[in-house]
Amino acid sequence: VSGTQEDDVLWIAMAGTHQVWALMLEGGKLPKGSDLKKGVCLRFAGSGNEENRNNAYPHKAGFAQPSGLSLASEEPWNCLFVADSESSTVRTISLKDGAVKHLVGGERDPLNLFAFGDVDGSGINAKLQHPLGVTWDKKRKLLYVADSYNHKIKVVDPKMKNCATLAGTGEASDVIRSSFTQSAFNEPGGLCVEENGRLMYVADTNNHQIKVLDLETKILSMALPILNPEACDVPDNLPVQKDKITNLPKLPKSAPILQLPSLTVAPGQTIQFLLKLTLPPDSKLNEEAPNSWFIAAEDNTWLLQGQCLSGEIKDVSCETIIPFQLPRSCLSAEAILAVKACLYYCSKGSSACMMKGVSFSQPLQIASTNQGSLTQVELIHAFLTN
Repeated sequence: VSGTQEDDVLWIAMAGTHQVWALMLEGGKLPKGSDLKKGVCLRFAGSGNEENRNNAYPHKAGFAQPSGLSLASEEPWNCLFVADSESSTVRTISLKDGAVKHLVGGERDPLNLFAFGDVDGSGINAKLQHPLGVTWDKKRKLLYVADSYNHKIKVVDPKMKNCATLAGTGEASDVIRSSFTQSAFNEPGGLCVEENGRLMYVADTNNHQIKVLDLETKILSMALPILNPEACDVPDNLPVQKDKITNLPKLPKSAPILQLPSLTVAPGQTIQFLLKLTLPPDSKLNEEAPNSWFIAAEDNTWLLQGQCLSGEIKDVSCETIIPFQLPRSCLSAEAILAVKACLYYCSKGSSACMMKGVSFSQPLQIASTNQGSLTQVELIHAFLTN
């Protein structure tokens, strides 16, 4: 791009407006444009119409939910590769003159956005289905495409306009094999080739994983599973995140505080709180409001290590189970745990709604001997009519 270095422009895929924009990180000039100051953000290509229309003038070209961009700044490419999702194509935008051209996929009718499929081939004979990501391999001069709805990774030779399957069986699954083509993905969405060109990282969206393709040995492995923290063991020595505590709701000042009998427990023991709440007669829960329970321990935050601190209350006609496990390393022999609930309910006969809360204060005596693996504590409260 005239007057700029490779990293002086941030290219932005504007899927919703079917355009590609540019943010000037330094002053310079875009193709067929005037001098621009640092910080300017403007449309670079795309009329805004949802089309598969190529054109020598970038503002007259039409895209259909462009989602992935990759820069190939070196000659002879000097272009942006665009994964144009709804037209199921990969397009190029020249950084010399702004011309938008077809690379692979789709068809010639610019208004037909249903020319999708799963066909290896050249140019328009190749078929993709909702590609989401592209990444340029400088080392091999190849473009990789996350062909999301085909559950595959495709490789494109831009010189020959040839598109072929690199990895994936085409079935939505989670299979890791030494062979790329015997491995399976589930709607892969993002790609990135590392700087030295050996490894490619794939965001395997519906499998909640980052998978790694070794482009030299052709071996696939899993780099990083994205885990649900509530479904895995959490070390006791992890600090409690302050933002989790401060983001918990606050009860109204009128909320009663109910003192529970002291409970003797042991490190590592599980307590199951059984929350049973009753609404006033002729009242109903406002299901659209954030009815919730949450746990607090103002003077004993070490109790909250690794805990699920809040949850939904979906129905007061049945009890809500609130799990809590004491840390295996307890810092004191006595502690107080607060279990709180916040409800929004409305009168059936009118539109009047209100927020009510209740707090249960549970003193804990922590013994060194095992008290059993599970203890249940009932938390019972009936809200009264105002």
